[in-house]
Amino acid sequence: ITPLEAGYAAWKRAHAFVSYFYPHQARFAAENAHSFALDNGAFSAWVSGKAMDFGGYAEWVETWRRHPGFDWCLIPDVIDGDEAQNDELLAEWPLPIWFGAPVWHMHESLDRLERLANRYPRVCLGSSGEFASVGTTAWWGQMARAMRVVCDDEGRPLCKLHGLRMLNPEIFSRLPLSSADSTNIGQNIGKD
Repeated sequence: ITPLEAGYAAWKRAHAFVSYFYPHQARFAAENAHSFALDNGAFSAWVSGKAMDFGGYAEWVETWRRHPGFDWCLIPDVIDGDEAQNDELLAEWPLPIWFGAPVWHMHESLDRLERLANRYPRVCLGSSGEFASVGTTAWWGQMARAMRVVCDDEGRPLCKLHGLRMLNPEIFSRLPLSSADSTNIGQNIGKD
């Protein structure tokens, strides 16, 4: 979020989600937000066509993970990759499992979602493939299938769920998410 004054207004007494694509904002979030999580920057890299530096990301997370305001981080992922690529990144992740959250991409199998939910304390849900547009009919259909896999009969998830790009109230108010994020403020802050 730029300028930093806008970041302060957005993060003061709130939770911040800081992207590795903009690592300099971590210090600002740590000083001003109630708590913060670290994002691997894969979405920004994917949109811009840039390569990810997963080793550098792990080092960056290591420098912040003992900060009292640090909550969790996104484990590296390849948005348009396949399950084998993303499972390999999980196997290579050098830091403890308790604070890392893998991404289940909606074009991946529901079996993978179930596996992740049974292993990790938090799983991020990422819109991808034919389900890349959040809130479409196809997206809601796949999300309904996912919720049947990851929730019990009472609608309670097996683990905490984070909705990537799901901070729209029409989305998060209908799903059992413990957290969600959006780039809306960052994209629109300069408009007024």
